[in-house]
Amino acid sequence: MQNINFIDWSEIRYAEALERQTEIFNRKVKEKIEGSSSVSQDFILCEHNNVYTIGKHGKESNMLVSGEFLKKIDAEVFKINRGGDITYHGRGQITGYPSLDLDALNLGIRDYIFLLEEMVIKTMSEYQISCSRLEGATGVWIDAHTKKARKICAIGVKVSRGITMHGFALNVNTDLTYFNYINPCGFVDKGVTSMAKELIGEVNIQEVKQRLYKNFSELINKNIK
Repeated sequence: MQNINFIDWSEIRYAEALERQTEIFNRKVKEKIEGSSSVSQDFILCEHNNVYTIGKHGKESNMLVSGEFLKKIDAEVFKINRGGDITYHGRGQITGYPSLDLDALNLGIRDYIFLLEEMVIKTMSEYQISCSRLEGATGVWIDAHTKKARKICAIGVKVSRGITMHGFALNVNTDLTYFNYINPCGFVDKGVTSMAKELIGEVNIQEVKQRLYKNFSELINKNIK
């Protein structure tokens, strides 16, 4: 059985989280290069201040407001080295940074993304929220193949030498207003939602964190049997 460490950074500014992530990532890559066979498997969760992140192939034109307006809404912008386009992070959203050695877990990159999606789909089902994948669009969606398609969880990762960085962002009690200022993940014809919006009421975010971790651990161990 593979041990997955649960780590909760709670509320943390994006810049500090990115610095911590980068340090962990670089250390683990170095360990792999040096032949270590015991790289830790860490499941890191947190919440951020208002911030927009743009993936390495993302278009800055998907940011729909000016720098002056961003100051007014107290939001920052970071261009980062994950896949995917632009997304928003903020309080009430669980941002996950699994820091894993995929080789030790016998996972390819596509398998890993599929597993992250499955973790969210399974967790949402425990709250009676029916979700699925949408072909050609990474992440987890509600009413995926209809005109009402709306994303509840975005996914964007980086993998080097089998070590993962970045991860997923699940809207729990998120203020969805901030998505109005971007084309989320580059889409102009699809919506964004949250658990609170779907359930018409605030959700216990700590409980959701624990359920995500439980489901992630179970899926990992089911995969490597």
